[in-house]
Amino acid sequence: MAVAIAMNFKGATLAQYDKVVELMHLTPGAAGAPGSLFHWVAATDDGIVVTDVWETREQFESFAQDQIGPNTQAAGFPAPPS
Repeated sequence: MAVAIAMNFKGATLAQYDKVVELMHLTPGAAGAPGSLFHWVAATDDGIVVTDVWETREQFESFAQDQIGPNTQAAGFPAPPS
C-alpha cells in the first residue's frame, strides 16, 4: 500500500534543498528513486516541508537512511525532519 510522508525541516532553506538534490544526482522532473511516486517541496515560515508518496514504507525508510539523512547533513540542514 502506498504511503505519504511529510517531512518538516525547521531552519532549512530551498537553496539547501537544491544542494541535496544535486548531491543525490537527481534531475527535477525526471523519474525518482525506485518506489517513489510523488515528491513536492515548499518553503514554510520556519523552514521547508517535503512531501513524498512511496509505494511502500520500507522503500521510503531505506531511501531516507541511505540518501536523505546523509545528504541533508552534507547540505547543512540544521536538524533532521520532524
